[in-house]
Amino acid sequence: MTSVSRWVLVFYCIYLLLPLYWLMTMALRTNSDITGKFEVIPSNPTLANFAEIVTNPVWYQAFGNSLSYVVLNTLISICVALPAAYVFSRYRFLGDRQLFFWLLTNRMAPPAVFLLPFFQLYSSIGLFDTPLAVALAHCLFTVPLSVWILEGFMSGVPSEVDEMAKIDGHSFPYFFFRIFIPINRGAIGVTLFFCFMFSWVELLLARTLTGSTTKPIVVVMTRTVSASGLDWGVLAAAGALTVVPGIIVVWFVRKHLVKGFALGRV
Repeated sequence: MTSVSRWVLVFYCIYLLLPLYWLMTMALRTNSDITGKFEVIPSNPTLANFAEIVTNPVWYQAFGNSLSYVVLNTLISICVALPAAYVFSRYRFLGDRQLFFWLLTNRMAPPAVFLLPFFQLYSSIGLFDTPLAVALAHCLFTVPLSVWILEGFMSGVPSEVDEMAKIDGHSFPYFFFRIFIPINRGAIGVTLFFCFMFSWVELLLARTLTGSTTKPIVVVMTRTVSASGLDWGVLAAAGALTVVPGIIVVWFVRKHLVKGFALGRV
């Protein structure tokens, strides 16, 4: 790597990290400091904003609500997409490509299109204002994405692997769960990452399909207004904490992400 390329990379990393650094500095300052003067390094840092997040039930319950439907959505999407992607990668049947394209068209549609149908359906069957309602709504977008990613990986696995397992006398469940899925660990890691990120940051469906009981963190952050105005410090602290789950997910699937982004359909 030349010196010019090295400096370009350094400036690019600074450019990416600057918003996160500024968010942390705001989270460590009071509202009067934030609106009163410009400081690169907080002169009077405080943890009061983080204390408000962890002690106020409105905030920590919102974090729990978000994590509950995000985990549900990720698990449902992976469990549905794995067999579907395997079928698309191994079998040819009438209308298979049309069905595959139809799955992708659901991903292309904006979430606002489905707001009214989901709201009326969930209200009539008693699912409104539950984590399951948001998880199932997000599946409309994450399942097609998961099938698309996994199918690209699975198509790259030779079909001879299936035949060898059959010749060795292994049942299909044994082959699928003990051989085929471990081969596609990278694909599952990438899929898990994208499902988690979509469901974690999505606002429109989460805001419409939840009420006072299961408000997620993305909804609570849009309502951080007190009598004195916008509570900048608490909002910055909440924003800093919302980055943590994404970092944890990336940490656990980091090895699979490297392989996944290098191969397959990503």
